[in-house]
Amino acid sequence: MIDAHAHFEFYKKDAPRMIEECREELTAVVDSITEYRKAHVWRSWEMLKPYFGFIAPTLGYHPNEARRGNWEKVKKVEEFILAHRDEIVAIGEIGLDYHYAENETQRENQRAIFRHFLELALELGLPVVIHAREAEREAFEIVQRAGVRAYFHSFAGSVELAGEIVENSHVIGINTGVVFIPEVKAVAGVIDVDYLLVETDSPYMSPFKGHRNVPCNVKVAVEWIARLQGIEFEEVERITEKNAVEFFGLEVGG
Repeated sequence: MIDAHAHFEFYKKDAPRMIEECREELTAVVDSITEYRKAHVWRSWEMLKPYFGFIAPTLGYHPNEARRGNWEKVKKVEEFILAHRDEIVAIGEIGLDYHYAENETQRENQRAIFRHFLELALELGLPVVIHAREAEREAFEIVQRAGVRAYFHSFAGSVELAGEIVENSHVIGINTGVVFIPEVKAVAGVIDVDYLLVETDSPYMSPFKGHRNVPCNVKVAVEWIARLQGIEFEEVERITEKNAVEFFGLEVGG
């Protein structure tokens, strides 16, 4: 199994132990190393670099940071991405989050910075990891205009929009929140597995109340897709792993 979206850096001192535990169960983990508040991409990169190979890194700029409109920081992150362009598997996570954007100025900051990093992805020939909350339709339309291939991680939009996303050759992430989020469950039940990736968004979205999420819990997402679509667990595991390898261009052992 491959966890297509997690954040080992948020475990801080527990990260090395968590990574070693996950090695025993998972083929790989895609870690979205994202500029967000005090989680600077360069610090997270140095923390996780010894584990690259098992960890496949992306680099991005979270929309909840983008709402501040700090273009000096944007340029710094852009320079870091350019310096590591050959080591990352995607740009992201980037996108729109209108849940926390308090006004139109903050939303416009998000849009402008989102477009900026989409243009960078296009320049570098990389796919993108999209964070869209209460802005799924707008994020999809901006991606379409940019002409990049996208992974809509932790998707909680409508089934109708999910259908449009996959019809346009993008992929969708079903996270472990499928246990308790009706929108995720609805999409997991109807979208062809050929367009799905599974993820935990660890340490968030734990399927077990009162516990911090871990990448090994990605099997819960596989179980729910299998149950909802009437497919064998092993088949969902095989296809979603293949999808992650193909989308991110991962090099994993046979």
